[in-house]
Amino acid sequence: MKTSFTQQALLILGLSTGFTVAGPAPKPLAVQKYTIEQFMKTIRFGGSDISPDEKTVLFSSNQDGVFNLYEIPFDGSGQPKQLTNSKTNAIFCIGYLPDGRILYSSDQGGNELNHIYLREKDGAVKDLTPADKAKFQFAGLSHDRKSFFYQSNQRNKAAFDVYEVSLATLQPKMIFENPGGFFPGDVSPDRRYIALVKTMTTSNSDAYLYDAQTKETKLLTKHTGDVNNGPDGFTPDGKQLLISTDEGNEFAYVKAYDLATGKSTVLDKANWDIAGDYLSYRGRYRVLSINNDARTELKIIDTKTNQAIKLPTLPSGDVTGVNIADSEDRMTFYVNSSNSPATLYSYDFKSGKVAPLVRGLNPEINAEDLVAGEVIHYKSFDGMEIPALLYKPKDLKAGDKLPAILSIHGGPGGQTRLTYSPLVQYLVNNGYVVLAVNNRGSSGYGKTFYAADDRKHGDADLKDCVESKKFLTGTGYVDPAKIGIMGGSYGGYMTLAGLTFTPDDFAVGVDIFGVANWLRTLNSMPEWWGPQREAMFKEIGHPKTDSVALYNKSPLFHTNRIKKPLLVIQGANDPRVLKIESDEIVANVKKNGVPVEYVTFPDEGHGFVKKKTK
Repeated sequence: MKTSFTQQALLILGLSTGFTVAGPAPKPLAVQKYTIEQFMKTIRFGGSDISPDEKTVLFSSNQDGVFNLYEIPFDGSGQPKQLTNSKTNAIFCIGYLPDGRILYSSDQGGNELNHIYLREKDGAVKDLTPADKAKFQFAGLSHDRKSFFYQSNQRNKAAFDVYEVSLATLQPKMIFENPGGFFPGDVSPDRRYIALVKTMTTSNSDAYLYDAQTKETKLLTKHTGDVNNGPDGFTPDGKQLLISTDEGNEFAYVKAYDLATGKSTVLDKANWDIAGDYLSYRGRYRVLSINNDARTELKIIDTKTNQAIKLPTLPSGDVTGVNIADSEDRMTFYVNSSNSPATLYSYDFKSGKVAPLVRGLNPEINAEDLVAGEVIHYKSFDGMEIPALLYKPKDLKAGDKLPAILSIHGGPGGQTRLTYSPLVQYLVNNGYVVLAVNNRGSSGYGKTFYAADDRKHGDADLKDCVESKKFLTGTGYVDPAKIGIMGGSYGGYMTLAGLTFTPDDFAVGVDIFGVANWLRTLNSMPEWWGPQREAMFKEIGHPKTDSVALYNKSPLFHTNRIKKPLLVIQGANDPRVLKIESDEIVANVKKNGVPVEYVTFPDEGHGFVKKKTK
C-alpha cells in the first residue's frame, strides 16, 4: 500500500502511526482506530442553490474524487444525481438561472483563473468567458432576474471591471471600467450604483459608490487613522447600502448607509466581528453571522418583527452557507462542527420541516470516536493572550506522555475555526494531541490583535507558537520532546521559520506550500490581487525598500540552521507560492543531511481539491 504524506510525516517524527505508550500493556481501547484513507474519504461540499420551482437543490461535491455538480430533491427523498463528470478540473456551483439552466465556475488545474460556464438543461456546456489568461468572478443575478454580473481582469490584469450579461443573448457589456485601486462589490437593484472598496493596507480601507448615470465615484467612509470599511450589499429596495466597519471599535460591525440622505445608522453590532449581514431577495429575512471565538453564531432575523426566528433543532455546530429562495419560503444551509463534517440541509419556513440532504462523514467511521475541539487561551512571551483550539485523544489515560502537533493557519491573517478537519481527526485518533494556534495577526479577535504581527512575521507570531509548548507541557500529558509543527501557505512559512529560526524547539515540520523566500513571493504575487499587493507590501515589507528585512525572515537563506526532519507538500500549479519555493527549500535542506521528504501534485494549486491528493 502506498504511504500517504500524512503517514510519512508521522514516520519522520520517529513515532508509529498507531501510537502506544511505554509500560504495561494497555487494556483494549474503547475508541476504534481508523486509517488515513478512511478519514480522507470524507466528502466535501461547496455552495448550494434552490431550483426555480423549488423542487431540487444544486450543490458541488467531490464524492467521485473531483468536485462536480449534483442535484437532489429538496425534501431529501432521493439520491444525488450527478450533473457534470469532470475528471480533472474542479467544478463549483454558482446557481440556477430563472429558466432552470445552471451556471458554474471552474479553473484549470488550480491556477485560480476561473471561468464561468453555462450548463444547458440537456447537459451541453458552454464557456461564457473564454478569454485566455484572465480571471472571471460571478457577481450576482440582477434583481429583475433578466441578467447576471461578473467581474474580470481581462482588460487590465491588475483591475477587475464589471460586466452585465443578458440572459436572452448571453452577451457581456462592461458597466464599470475600473481605473485601478478598487475591488468592485454589489450592483444596486436598479443597476444605477456599484459598491466599491479601496484597500490601502490590510487594516485600512474605504467604501465607495460608483454612479453609472453620472460616472462619478463617491467616498462614503471618510475617516482618519486605520479603519477597515467595506460594502456588504444593497438592500432589496435599493435605498440603502450595508457597510462593514470597525470605526471606533475593536470589532467589525454593520452600518446602513442611506443613498438619498447620505446618513449612516448602526444596523448590527456585537462583542465580536460581524462576519456576514445580508437580506433575502424580498427583504423578509436578514441573515446575520457573528464570529464568536472561532465559532459562527447565526441569526436569521424576521424584518417584520426584528426578532430572530427559532431555527429547527439541529446537531450542534456552525450553521453556514444559508441560501434563501426568492419566494422566501424555503432555504438550504450547512451544519459543520469540529467533530462532524458538513451536512447539507433543506428547510421549509411554512411547515417547519428540516431535512438532511447529503452528509460528509465516511460511514465507515463511528461519529462517537471523533473528538471535539476545545477553545483555550494562553499567555505569550509578552503577556498577550493567544487563542487556540485543543484536540486530545478520547482514550487519553493518566500517565500518558503523548506527541503533539501545532497546526498553523494560512493568511497571514487567517483563523483556524471549530470546523471539521479529517487530518486533525486522524492525528488525534492515532494518539496525537493537536493544538491549532491562532497566533497574533489572526483575524476574528479584534483589530489590535490582527495588526500585532505587522512587520514582525516569523518573529512575534512564531514566538506565540513556541510559547504554546509551555501550555502543552503544562497539561501533563504531552511529551515536550515530541512536539512538531505543520501548516499550509503562511502556516507553511511558519513551519519553515520554526525549524530555521528556533531549530531546537520542534521535533519535525510539515510544510504545505509554504513561503520560503519572501523576496520572490512578494514580487510574484498574481497581478489580479491588484491593490491587495500594495497592502501586503505594507504589512510584510516591500521587496525594493525592505529587502534586508525580508531576506532575514526568509528561511531559504538560512537553511543551514535546519536540523530536524521536514516533509514538504506542493501543488505544481500554485499561483501564489510558486513550486520553486518548495524545490529550493528541499534541495537546501538535503545538503544538511537532514531527513526530508518532498511530495508534489502536478494537477493542484494553492489548496488541494482532488480526493486522490488527500
